[in-house]
Amino acid sequence: MDFGLSEEQLQLKDSARSFLSGECATTVVRKIMASDDGYPRDLYAQIAKLGWNGLIIPERYGGAGLGMLDMAMLLEEAGYAAMPGPFLFSSVLAASALINSKSDELKAKWLPAIAEGKAVGTVAIVEGAGSVDPADIWTLASKEGEGWLLNGSKMLAPYANVADFIIVAARAGTGSHDLRLFLIETRDNGVKTRLLKNLDMTRRVSVVEMNCATAVMLEDSTTSFAHLLDVASVAIAADSLGGTERALEMAVDYSKVREQFGKPIGSFQALKHAAAEIVADLEPARSLLWYAAYALDSGAANASRFAAMAKARLSEVYSRASDRAVLMHGGIGFTWEHDMHLWFKRARFNESYFGSPAYHRERVASLGGY
Repeated sequence: MDFGLSEEQLQLKDSARSFLSGECATTVVRKIMASDDGYPRDLYAQIAKLGWNGLIIPERYGGAGLGMLDMAMLLEEAGYAAMPGPFLFSSVLAASALINSKSDELKAKWLPAIAEGKAVGTVAIVEGAGSVDPADIWTLASKEGEGWLLNGSKMLAPYANVADFIIVAARAGTGSHDLRLFLIETRDNGVKTRLLKNLDMTRRVSVVEMNCATAVMLEDSTTSFAHLLDVASVAIAADSLGGTERALEMAVDYSKVREQFGKPIGSFQALKHAAAEIVADLEPARSLLWYAAYALDSGAANASRFAAMAKARLSEVYSRASDRAVLMHGGIGFTWEHDMHLWFKRARFNESYFGSPAYHRERVASLGGY
C-alpha cells in the first residue's frame, strides 16, 4: 500500500512553492506588514486565478471539490513563505463551516464568491478568556422571528477588518451550554470591528462587537463547532509544518556561511545537534499531519483525535524549531532586519490560535476515553 502523496498533490505542492517564492518573497511580506489592513489584494487576485480559494469548495459552487489533504499541501507552502492575508481563515475555515451547513441559500450566496476571490470570510470564536472551550464562550444568540440576533464580543478574529461575513460561535438561547455556528455580515449595523495590534504582523486580528446583530444559524447541531475545530487544527498544523521547514532551512544555510575561529559555525557540534533536533521533531510530525488530513477527508472515526494530535504536536514543534533557529543565527537572529523573526512570531500565533497544545492534549485524552 502506498502511504505517500499522489502525483497530483506533489505537483500542487511544487507549483505553490514556485509561485510563492516569486510572488511572496520576504520583501513582499514586509511591505504587506507595513500596510494599514494587512490584506495583499494584488497577491490574492493572482491566487484566485490559480483556483486556490475554491480548492475545497464543491464543484457545483465553482470550486475544485478537493479535500483537506490537498489543502494541507497549499497551507504548508503558505507557512513556508509566511504568506500574509486571510486565505486560511476565509478559504479554509469559513468555507468549511459553510460547506457543512444545512443552508443551501448561504452556500449559494457565499461559496461561489469565495471561490472567485470576490468575498472574504473569517471566524470569530474566542472571547475574554482566550479559550475555545465552550465553557468560556458566552456570546448569546436569541431567536427573533425566523432568524437570530447575536449579542457579545469576540477577540482575535482574523481579518474581520476586511471580511464580508463572519462565522461566529455562540450559545443558542439563554441557559444553553451548547455552541452553534452563526453567520453575520460585517455591513450589518449591529456589527462593529476594531483592529488590534498583535505580535505576528503577517496576520491581523480584530475585536468584533455584536449588538443585536442579525444572524443565520448554519446548523442546529453541536457537531458543526466540533468539525470547525478539527479543520482549524489540521490547517494550523499544516502551516506550522511549512514554517518549521523554513526555519530549519534558514538556520542551516546561515550556519554554512557564518564563520567563527576560521571555520563555518555549522561545523560545531552544538549547532549540528540543534539542527538534528529540529529534523527529529519535524519528520514524524509530517506523517501525523498527512494522516490527520486524510482522516478528515475519509470521515474516519478517529478524525477528531488525530486532528487534535496534529495541532498539539505541530504547533509545539514549530515553536521549538523557531527558538532553535533564532539561537543558531546568533545576535542577528534577534534583529528586525533579519527575516527570522517572521517565522518566530508566526509560530507563537499558531501555538495559541484555536487552542493551546495543552488544550488539545486534553482533547486527545478525552476522545480516547480517558
